[in-house]
Amino acid sequence: MKALRAQTQARWQALSPREQRGISVFGTLVGVWLFWSVAIAPALNTLRDSDNRRAQIGLQQAHMLALQNQAQALQTRTPLSRDEALRNLQGLTPGPQIQLNVQGDRVSVQLKVVPAPILANWLAQARNQAQALPVEAHLTRSNATAASNAGNATVAWDGSLVLSLPNRSAVR
Repeated sequence: MKALRAQTQARWQALSPREQRGISVFGTLVGVWLFWSVAIAPALNTLRDSDNRRAQIGLQQAHMLALQNQAQALQTRTPLSRDEALRNLQGLTPGPQIQLNVQGDRVSVQLKVVPAPILANWLAQARNQAQALPVEAHLTRSNATAASNAGNATVAWDGSLVLSLPNRSAVR
């Protein structure tokens, strides 16, 4: 090790002052660049990304709070009797596109060219108002396209669903 140091020092002394200054400046620039890329640049990138991350976390928090409110609302709702739930479900059913067939505490639902937004809305209302929960679903995309209110063609579904009704015979 001492020999290597002595050899390096001898070469340094053999260089002209101009070459020594050039190597010193180059070494200083490399050191500054290395310090920048290891210590400062990652911190600046984190600082730049913090606003986007904060906004993303805010959206996630809002979504989680909405889910929490929805879960609390579902927990505090009054239980329906099976007959009342069935009446509510029949009242929600729009026309011949959705046909209900009651089988004990379950309802078989036949779908014929039901537009996706209508199906999604109907399922949400069936869960909220009739307390009916989907147990089974066999859906296929319909070959016929349903026309929406804006005149655009929307995805439509054919198939069957099985919904479970509340199994209480009377409200307690």
